[in-house]
Amino acid sequence: MSEPLPAPAASNTFERIKRINPAGAECWSSRDFARILGYTDYRNFEAVIEKARTACLNSGQRVEDHFVEITEMIGIGKGGQRPVKTVLVSRYAGYLVIQNADPTKAIVALGQTYFATQTRRQELADDRALQEDQKRLLLRAEMKRHNKNLAGVAKQAGVVQPLDYAIFMDHGYRGLYGGLTKRDIHARKRLKSKEHILDHMSSLELAANLFRTTQAEDKLRRENVRNKYQANRIHEAVGRTVRRTIRELGGTMPENLPVAENIKKVESREKKRIKAEQKKLAEGNAETES
Repeated sequence: MSEPLPAPAASNTFERIKRINPAGAECWSSRDFARILGYTDYRNFEAVIEKARTACLNSGQRVEDHFVEITEMIGIGKGGQRPVKTVLVSRYAGYLVIQNADPTKAIVALGQTYFATQTRRQELADDRALQEDQKRLLLRAEMKRHNKNLAGVAKQAGVVQPLDYAIFMDHGYRGLYGGLTKRDIHARKRLKSKEHILDHMSSLELAANLFRTTQAEDKLRRENVRNKYQANRIHEAVGRTVRRTIRELGGTMPENLPVAENIKKVESREKKRIKAEQKKLAEGNAETES
């Protein structure tokens, strides 16, 4: 095997050969890997790929999620082409591949650092995304519960008809969102007609609305409000107080927070994640018992 191609930095080298698959995920070609790492005979590199597959399997990951075989055309001179088998590897698989390559090569040592660092960054990003998903699910559930409680207290205050309740809710939103009604917020976030604004709020925005809801509920109950117009004024005042607190803390106004992914998709993804973890745990218990 000859020496690998020179590269000023591992990040430049491996980022340069990175691809994006049809699903929008990053991946690397095993043939590009072989070339960068100096494997002039691709057949010698196939053994490295197989070791990486085994490591992936032993780590409890689904091999097919990280190693995808494809057929692509390569040039053979004079404008000709021929089909060859190639393996597209994920970032995690790339890390395993580089771990099983010839460690005496300088580019391999650089690659190990690159993929270890990038894989850890991705893990941290995934962890943050998971934490945000879980916070959103928790807060959205709390919003449903406390909106129901607020509706009950508002009804006792004379907010009986659907139109009255819509007006009552708009007062709360106007206070928190600097004068914007529910319809205004919906339009500002460019949501579709049947999409609910609460389903597209980040955990931060949901938390602000939950605070508005719980405090309005508590104040209406404590003051034993029995007038719908007074209830409207109180709801708006509570919203303004929450908004003022956000401003005093240097936070972003809720209307300026980014639109979040539909909570229904988050809920579906979380159910699949839990199901996969339960399956993995059951398989691990079965292996232990056997």
